[in-house]
Amino acid sequence: MNVPKELRYTKEHEWVRVRGQEAEVGITDYAQGELGDVIFVELPAVGTRVSHMKPLGTIDAVKTVSDLFAPVSGEIVAVNTELKENPALVNQSPYERGWMVRIKMAALAETESLLSADGYEKVLGAIA
Repeated sequence: MNVPKELRYTKEHEWVRVRGQEAEVGITDYAQGELGDVIFVELPAVGTRVSHMKPLGTIDAVKTVSDLFAPVSGEIVAVNTELKENPALVNQSPYERGWMVRIKMAALAETESLLSADGYEKVLGAIA
């Protein structure tokens, strides 16, 4: 299972790539594997305000429908429009082409509550 060291994680299996005041968000390799083939991703519009650990969208997969949570509060500044035509990118490239949204963070300090790669691996170890 792929858990990139440079990212931050939530216990709900979202990853965060922090770039300045922006947080790029997607779901982890573990999450996409558990969901199965992703067939549709519902994401908020650019300009939508999101709150820390509140649902911001849904992921429809062959096995289930799952909420996508906002790992940080802020404003959606970009949405991966490629996922509309090709939601399988979430399965094929969860950490690169399968990203979902970019959030202009309201409080950078919220990232301190996110898990490191090692912390996330411990969460996965508890699941297994």
